Amino acid sequence: MNKAGLIEALAKETELDKRDCKKMVETTLRLIEEQLAAGERVQLAGFGCFEVQSRHSREGVNPRTKERMMIPACKCPTFKAGKVLKSAVNE
Repeated sequence: MNKAGLIEALAKETELDKRDCKKMVETTLRLIEEQLAAGERVQLAGFGCFEVQSRHSREGVNPRTKERMMIPACKCPTFKAGKVLKSAVNE
């Protein structure tokens, strides 16, 4: 399912207008993005937790040329599934 499919399913489930559902989904994603950019974590009880982890710089290898290179340090968004989500997926 992509974002458009999610919006359509949300509209059917809630019987709301697609425009309203699109605005809700886009606003939710934007708010999560803003919190992560600010270094905050977003925890949705039963679903999971979004947070930012720092990666140190490290040495890597270009698979085409086999040339060694340094991969710079960066911040990476991560998601850890909650118990309820894990249980639903494993049933």
